[in-house]
Amino acid sequence: MKQRDKVAMTEAEAHELLASQRKVQLATNGPDGYPHLVTMYYVMIDGMITFWTYRTSQKALNLERDPRISCLVETGEQYFDLKGVLVQGTAHRIDDPAAVAEIGRRIASVFADPIIDNAPAADGEADPLAQYVEHAARKRFGYSVAPSRMITWDHAKLTS
Repeated sequence: MKQRDKVAMTEAEAHELLASQRKVQLATNGPDGYPHLVTMYYVMIDGMITFWTYRTSQKALNLERDPRISCLVETGEQYFDLKGVLVQGTAHRIDDPAAVAEIGRRIASVFADPIIDNAPAADGEADPLAQYVEHAARKRFGYSVAPSRMITWDHAKLTS
């Protein structure tokens, strides 16, 4: 058996890792042929990596031209702790304002600063986090990644 086969995760293990993490490294194809790589917050919706970004961001422009994307979620500090899932697929743009705002709410709940999140709202005003999402959503697209290929590894499997 190849070492590659030994470290591969099951589908359930891969989905568990994706559901437990919050940051993904996204690679889109830049206009100059170089990969454009960024780290983004994400959530899993309907089993797919889902994120939002400003409509005029480089990644949005790249995805408009070429919707192919690679998404890397990885954990671990030591070699035998390394676990990762690489999803290659197609990013599908989400334009619907309500859907974009919902993605924003879910992502904001991931990175919310407890001080801001628990700040009291002024009378008649939405809480600061809700205000942020409402304002930001007007300028963003959402994206869901339909996977075409998934590559996984769990180096802890080498020690058992």
